[in-house]
Amino acid sequence: MGQKRDFYEVLGVNKSSSGDEIKKAYRKLAIKFHPDKNPGDDAAEDKFKEAAEAYEVLSNSEKKQKYDQFGHQAFGPGSGGSGGGMNMDDIFSHFGDVFGGSGFGGFGGNSRGGALRGANLRVRVKLNLADISAGVEKKIKIRRAVPADGLTFKTCTVCNGSGQISRVQNTILGQMRTASACSGCNGSGKMINQRPDGVGADGLERVEEVVNVKIPPGVQDGMQLRVANKGNHGPGGSGAGDLIVSIEEETHDSLIREGQHLHFELYVSFPDAALGTTVEIPSVNGKVRMKIDSGTQSGKTLRLKGKGLPSVEGYGIGDLLVHVSVWTPKSVTSKEKSLLEDLNQSSNFQPNPGKSDKGFFERVQDLFN
Repeated sequence: MGQKRDFYEVLGVNKSSSGDEIKKAYRKLAIKFHPDKNPGDDAAEDKFKEAAEAYEVLSNSEKKQKYDQFGHQAFGPGSGGSGGGMNMDDIFSHFGDVFGGSGFGGFGGNSRGGALRGANLRVRVKLNLADISAGVEKKIKIRRAVPADGLTFKTCTVCNGSGQISRVQNTILGQMRTASACSGCNGSGKMINQRPDGVGADGLERVEEVVNVKIPPGVQDGMQLRVANKGNHGPGGSGAGDLIVSIEEETHDSLIREGQHLHFELYVSFPDAALGTTVEIPSVNGKVRMKIDSGTQSGKTLRLKGKGLPSVEGYGIGDLLVHVSVWTPKSVTSKEKSLLEDLNQSSNFQPNPGKSDKGFFERVQDLFN
């Protein structure tokens, strides 16, 4: 489908639209582009999925807030957080909320005939800024339900192995033929024939497993990664759900993150600010030496290009912004007081800002440009 369109544009709403207005707009598009109303029309199905993806974000207050702040970049590739990678089962599972009841036109979570999958598993992974900067592979130990060893199956006697039950219904779009997952086999087309001793009626047992999860550079707190088919299996040999990995970003001792940029508050003495000096600045990958020019004013922001964090979508690397604060002693000795009073008599030590000396609001404006 190419580059993602703005979610508000997709649904034809704006940021101030209410939840009911967003739901109404999505319902209208879902009816218009529903695959059963447009059989064989790939373009209509793409728009159907696009609308579902937009609704999945804008109908959730937390996701909507992140989207309003960061746009599509708020959700990493394959995160599942922005609806990316949604399949038809995911989309139809939301219909109960939008259309009421168990789904629109009889469509539930698996109304298109696929086998019901098992439940997703969710884990949280803590990352520091070094992990986020470089990307990292984590080994995660999980405990999930899988078909027991020695389990055997036979053809489902309810659907004769098709996994589907077909029916015709009258809907607001007219008469529609729908296919839902067979209740006898959960859509798998097979039933348990024999199961080992000690295994429950669902034929599943709990096992521990270590999963390798590759986390790309640039992820942000709250993003989610989806590892397909590493969740629980469904009863009767039906497919496995997914493992959802939620990112938790650890707080750095001295660096503050803002998207791809990092911020550091640097305190220097008055003599160093007046005479100039060289300092060491903490960064994600160790110390960085920086020159402080003579005459540096308190409040000045120095930029270390490329010392921030990468974009999760591969759009370059942010900067490390160093905010200089000239430290003023809270108390002075009598000798220091005398020296300062002498210095204060010099016109060179009286404030005399020029056009190149930017005020507070100009500096703030520069940060956002």
